[in-house]
Amino acid sequence: MSGPATNDSGKTPASPLAELLRIAGPTVATMTSYTIMTFCDKWLVSRLGPEYVGAQGNGGLAAWVPQSIAMGLFGVINTYVSQNLGAGKPERGAPYAWNGLWMAAAWWVLLLPYAFALPWIFNVAGMDPHQAAWATTYGQILLFGSLLNMWTRALSQFFYGLHKASIVMIAGVAANIVNLLVSAVLVFGNGPVPAGLGPFGDLVSGIATGLGIPPIGIAGSAYGTVIATAVELAIPMLFFLSPGMDAKYRTRSAWRVSSRHIKDLLRIGWPGGLMFGNEMVCWGFFMVYLVSHFGEQHASAGWIAHQYMSLSFMPAVGISVACTAIVGKYMGMKKPEIAEKRAWLAMKLALGYMGLCGIIFVVFRGPLVRLFIEDGTSAGQAAELVRLGSLMLIATACFQLFDAIAMVMSGALRGAGDTVFPGLATVAASWLVIVGGGTAMVTYVPSLESLGAWIAAASYIFSLCVLLLGRFLTGKWKLIRLVDRAEPVQAAGLTTDGVV
Repeated sequence: MSGPATNDSGKTPASPLAELLRIAGPTVATMTSYTIMTFCDKWLVSRLGPEYVGAQGNGGLAAWVPQSIAMGLFGVINTYVSQNLGAGKPERGAPYAWNGLWMAAAWWVLLLPYAFALPWIFNVAGMDPHQAAWATTYGQILLFGSLLNMWTRALSQFFYGLHKASIVMIAGVAANIVNLLVSAVLVFGNGPVPAGLGPFGDLVSGIATGLGIPPIGIAGSAYGTVIATAVELAIPMLFFLSPGMDAKYRTRSAWRVSSRHIKDLLRIGWPGGLMFGNEMVCWGFFMVYLVSHFGEQHASAGWIAHQYMSLSFMPAVGISVACTAIVGKYMGMKKPEIAEKRAWLAMKLALGYMGLCGIIFVVFRGPLVRLFIEDGTSAGQAAELVRLGSLMLIATACFQLFDAIAMVMSGALRGAGDTVFPGLATVAASWLVIVGGGTAMVTYVPSLESLGAWIAAASYIFSLCVLLLGRFLTGKWKLIRLVDRAEPVQAAGLTTDGVV
């Protein structure tokens, strides 16, 4: 029989729930922090007019889609770090973090031509010319600063794997504070600040006036996000390179490019990159074409609903990331039975949170949509936004529980190193149901308008839930071995490959 679970400091957690919350709490706070950052940006831009909300959403999604490929791949940094932690070899995690950083730099170079192609992409998508111009401005700024974002996410996975998520949480909170202030100053500048901001509006106006900063509108929120991301990167990087971390985990000596570690990341990380990248492409098609296809009002209402969907989604992603770290640790300890129990516990936590979100979306759908409607918006336009946004929030509420199951199962399988099936299942389901089903709904049931596309999205989440839950129940993931607990650890020095 397995003994009591212990953490990396050798202390026994008070309970399985305490162990999960010790990692999930800061991780969820971090994911929520990032979502709140985008939420605040969208709210600030909405003060310029509802048409800016859709433009910012489309530009942000266009910038996020290619980055998501790298983000999906970097998720397995958590897997390798946590499994080596469980195997008693935590110092072997640093090379995976470093090589994730090198891979991010290479990917960023490839993203630059894509940034300059955004005007053509939005034109082909048939977007309104004004919204296309605003979306291009916003998306290009984010893409030029995307190296900072990818480095931040890669380094975060290292700390998640070490079960030190609080470091990432501190960085996320600091970044949010910087983002809200800097974005507001740059968006509104020394021009008139919208009513309703209270003392914060006075602070923003005072700073902008004192520094002579003119209003730059939607571009300001993008610059604010990039600046905040630099802060979010700097904090964990300082910890990563600190003498204490280097002494314990050899974080400074592992900086060399290592073909072995890159191959390891690609070997089980490519399905995650494929999964996240493909899913974002399909969601991009969903938002930019299927929803925006019905006009500016549908685009704005869709991005309002999408923002609330993110508020429910990202904390659940945090639980999924924590599940990856815990499952990985126990798989490294050769205790798959404990890993399984922790996965079910994580699912219960995610179901409780997302179930509550679903209830809120239905009960308070009207006020939630109105929060993004500028006071000067005409009564007819506002009423239509509330009608459309409310329908979309109801559709979103319908798949909350299924989304919780799919995300936690994905995280658990990733922690064990079982990534190929989830990746391929996501690709197949997204193209068949979101793209194929959504196109069919828009084409053959046009009376539903953009709601038909949301029904297809709900069907996709349900399908993915069934596929990933079924995979987890087979138990095949318990047989995967990524690290050898008995493998000797070198006393000091590096191999010729730059590997400890």
